[in-house]
Amino acid sequence: MEPAPAKGKPQGRLLVSTSLDAKDELEERLERCVGIVTSLTSGLSEREANDALTAHVCKGAQQHEEVCLGLFTLLLTEPPQAQRCYRDLTLVNRDGMNVVLMKINQILMEKFLKLQDVCRTQLVWLVRELVKSGVLGADGVLMTLMKQIAGGDISSKNLWLAENVLDILVDQREWVLKSGMLIAMSVYTYLRLIVDHHGSPPLLALRQKEVDFCIGLLREKFMDCFIIGRDLVRLLQNVARIPEMELLWRDLLHNPQTLSPQFTGVLQLLSSRTSRKFLACRLTPDMETKLLFMTSRVRFGQQKRYQDWFQRQYLSTADSQSLRCDLIRYICGVVHPSNEVLSSDILPRWAIIGWLLTTCTSNVAASNAKLALFYDWLFFNPEKDSIMNIEPAILVMHHSMKPHPAITATLLDFMCRIIPNFYPPLEANVRQGIFNSLTFIMEKRVLAHLAPLFDNPKLDRELRSMLRERFPEFCNSPSPPAEVKMEESVTLEMDNHVLEKEDGCYDNTEATFSDDEEELNNKGKKREFRFHPIKEAIIDEPADITPFVDQLDETLREKVLQLQKESDTEMQCEVMQEIVDLILEEDFDSEQMSTLASCLAELFKGHFRGDVLPEEITEENLCQMQEDNSGFSVLLDMLAELYQKQPKIGYHLLYYLKASKAAMGKMSLYESFAQATALGDLHTCLMMDMKACQEDDVRLLCYLTPSIYSEFPDETLRSGELLNMIVAVIDSTQLQELMCHVMMGNLVMFRKDSVLNILIQSLDWETFEQYSTWQLFLAHSIPLETIIPILQHLKYKEHPEALSCLLLQLRREKPTEEMVKMVLSRPCHPEDQFTTSILRHWAVKHDDTLGEHIKALLIKNNSLPRKRQSLRSSSSKLAQLTLEQILEHLDNLRLNLMNTKHNFFTQTPILQALQHVQASCDEAHKMRFSDLFSLAEEFEDSSKPPKSRRKAPVASSLRSRKGVAPPASNEEESASSSASEEEDSKPKAPKRKRKGSSAVGSDSD
Repeated sequence: MEPAPAKGKPQGRLLVSTSLDAKDELEERLERCVGIVTSLTSGLSEREANDALTAHVCKGAQQHEEVCLGLFTLLLTEPPQAQRCYRDLTLVNRDGMNVVLMKINQILMEKFLKLQDVCRTQLVWLVRELVKSGVLGADGVLMTLMKQIAGGDISSKNLWLAENVLDILVDQREWVLKSGMLIAMSVYTYLRLIVDHHGSPPLLALRQKEVDFCIGLLREKFMDCFIIGRDLVRLLQNVARIPEMELLWRDLLHNPQTLSPQFTGVLQLLSSRTSRKFLACRLTPDMETKLLFMTSRVRFGQQKRYQDWFQRQYLSTADSQSLRCDLIRYICGVVHPSNEVLSSDILPRWAIIGWLLTTCTSNVAASNAKLALFYDWLFFNPEKDSIMNIEPAILVMHHSMKPHPAITATLLDFMCRIIPNFYPPLEANVRQGIFNSLTFIMEKRVLAHLAPLFDNPKLDRELRSMLRERFPEFCNSPSPPAEVKMEESVTLEMDNHVLEKEDGCYDNTEATFSDDEEELNNKGKKREFRFHPIKEAIIDEPADITPFVDQLDETLREKVLQLQKESDTEMQCEVMQEIVDLILEEDFDSEQMSTLASCLAELFKGHFRGDVLPEEITEENLCQMQEDNSGFSVLLDMLAELYQKQPKIGYHLLYYLKASKAAMGKMSLYESFAQATALGDLHTCLMMDMKACQEDDVRLLCYLTPSIYSEFPDETLRSGELLNMIVAVIDSTQLQELMCHVMMGNLVMFRKDSVLNILIQSLDWETFEQYSTWQLFLAHSIPLETIIPILQHLKYKEHPEALSCLLLQLRREKPTEEMVKMVLSRPCHPEDQFTTSILRHWAVKHDDTLGEHIKALLIKNNSLPRKRQSLRSSSSKLAQLTLEQILEHLDNLRLNLMNTKHNFFTQTPILQALQHVQASCDEAHKMRFSDLFSLAEEFEDSSKPPKSRRKAPVASSLRSRKGVAPPASNEEESASSSASEEEDSKPKAPKRKRKGSSAVGSDSD
């Protein structure tokens, strides 16, 4: 699908223009750059042209930019020369293509709609080549290009762009997988576009490619997609009827751990607010500019002409109706006006949303638009969500009551009906979310009271009755004057209540706006919390097995009914044993397995409340059997069926296998059980069972922990998933018990090959969870060197727990060179005292050792210009120790020890190293660290050689080759640049020898 050619050939080669348009400044500049490149290369061979361009680039930054932009423009406007221009561009650029990437972004954001069709095709080709070459920053350009794919638009140009960008993502999948943000952004984009692509065969073919791409990334990289937040559920809900998507949708709802072990369920996703960057990515830059103009420049009452233009441009076709949801989500989640705008007569957000709702032309679009408006209400948490996201919905209803009561009525009706219909298992959560939203709206005085809205005579009696039933707290009316406040909106999907079509221009009702609410900063948020419903008193109702028992054969039915009647536990066990014997008979009908499991799950549901009781006798039979016995697999199947009906069976089985004498040494049976379940995987099954146990009985979790870790080390020690479950719920007593188990050898929770990874994972956990993790780690006998690289990940404001634990542990250790290197690798910050405090402690306790290590590190890093260059090639390293860092930390240590009697900085190794650095560093560093270097100068003055020996630079050079630091003076440095250059290039060979002869310099002097 190539983009359609332009009808008339305009004068410019880059942008479409008419005779009335002024010459575009960007195009003029790019054409000047093309002229420079052409003048440099005309009439030359390829090799000569490349040499000429390289020579010109070396003259300065301006010439470099001119050549790069000239080649870039030729690449866009002259397709036959594209390959050669790209090759030349890769050879002559000196900034990692940064100039070109910035210009592509500028064109995509400002000029893309005006680009000639040829240039547009070439621009997509160039992005593909940049991605193929793995250019740093190409992912950002690709995300900007995706933003140009308009929603609700199935024109040939838009479909061509969607397909070509998708081809890049599919062809370069390995590259895509390296960027978590690109994964999330592309999944969000194409899940949204799938909705538009239906009908004709070409569209269906494109849709299938999009479906395959999204499913592949969602299944393989679900936690990268998780950062999208709750709007991921909204988009998946829109495409859930596509067969392949339906399977994923079912896993999301009913089997979340198949997507990721860290994913606990759809509630976890719905509780996470969607970032602005995702909501903004589905509007093209032009749409975004027009909306922002309306919400910041257009006066309330004068908006009709702008709305009509926007309607004609973007909302005039049947396919464009799906764009309304994107616009509403953007207005609610991204457009948060300042106080100045809110208190002015600028068009408010609720008026634009009212216009979008009233101009819907289909029931489905109207229903989806209402869901988009209320989506953030459904799981609203005042501590994490912003009032600005939920305000538009309440203000649309408030301001529409008088001029357009039908709009208010349909929105209130939607709000009531969404509670039971959004997702029945989470009805209580949705109810709580909407209750939180309404309460917060009143607290922030968006509306002073809700009774005038909920109990208004303009609403029909049935709706008012439903509102009183759902929200009795808000229907009573002690009402001070209503004060309108800021806007907030939240989104979710709902039923198809028809929006009556109203006038597109909302009436000019005067509104008083409150002070702006600052958005909560979620950066410090460490973990998602589960919603805990209010616990109600449990009423034991008799088990109803009527729907199932009639499907059993006569003998089995009698036993099940007998089991129902028995109240004595011993008698129940006897009857249960008889049922097991029937199952083990050869003529047992396996089709009755599921029905029998349903009966047993219903009969024994009381056993799964409160404290754990020993499991039924089924498991005892299981333990007594040999694995080659045919009855073994039958009982496993039976347990697997029970597990589907009652998931708590899993951890009850673990309890039985640990506690029962009959099951002694049979813990491996659990693995067979896990493989027999529908999950079919030991790790997934174990984590789900331990999660259920954590939620039901913490004491049992602690009791099972030693056995679980010892019996299933490969499943428990390779990640921090189980450890996080444990430390999230234990108290200090249980922590101490676990530490005792570790020290007695009953429990191993860490091993050398994975402990570092687990500790890094723990950095996102809650404070007590992190302290507990470190306490358990310290109970093990794992050398500190194993985990010292974690220092590279620690930031002093974000990770105080890990830093404090490491500090206390390091003070007990004798420093090694690796430890000192890691400590010195920390960035210097006035508030971060970690490095100075541990260096001071070591300087007091182990001054000789620390001095030798610092000397070695100073000499190794004494090549500052080369080090800076190497930073590009070693960008994968988390911490890059530089000479400047070492000097900064040493200067801080010097200041700390200044008024004490410690003589750390009088040691010969330290002074020799400072002399060595001072002899070759630049003037800026000499000035910056003058006080530090002055210590070395004093040492030098006290041991100067005779003047006759200092006059010979050759002798100095020879001594440096033997590993002796030449005591060069300041006069020598300025007088002989060649000697200092030789000295700077030679010290690497003798570094190792010098460690053993640290005092040679002073002896020879």
